Amino acid sequence: MAQVIVRNLEDDVVERLKLKAELHGRSLEQELREILRAAAPLTVEQKLALMRRAQAMTPKGVKQTPSEILIREDRDDPDR
Repeated sequence: MAQVIVRNLEDDVVERLKLKAELHGRSLEQELREILRAAAPLTVEQKLALMRRAQAMTPKGVKQTPSEILIREDRDDPDR
């Protein structure tokens, strides 16, 4: 599991987070995990932006080999 350190967080923010944690019956650490877990999923717009970014890396006018051909070539290559 990864660890994250957040520096320079305002004291009043931490106090409000502690209150939320107490209201939910969990530790501050557990509360922060839940908040971050809920914030982590990408929205449809963010997924589309990632797709457009990947498309922009592909040169225009270059014919792409279909994936099934690449997989078949890889599978049928005796040297692999």
